Amino acid sequence: MSKLFSRDISPACKYCAYGRASAGGDEVLCEKRGVMLPDSSCRKFSYDPLKREPSRRAAPSGFTAEDFSL
Repeated sequence: MSKLFSRDISPACKYCAYGRASAGGDEVLCEKRGVMLPDSSCRKFSYDPLKREPSRRAAPSGFTAEDFSL
């Protein structure tokens, strides 16, 4: 099972099904509790895997243009 769907993810309002990001992105608008910080959580936390943003992989280094020519 991938880390995205793991049960070991700590609760955070930014991943909650009830939360929506505010216009500024500094706060989460929660249906249950109102305005919350993105890293906070409450008892109503319900994980929504579609709200996770995967980290970008580093570009491979050490290649030259000759490596990609035929």
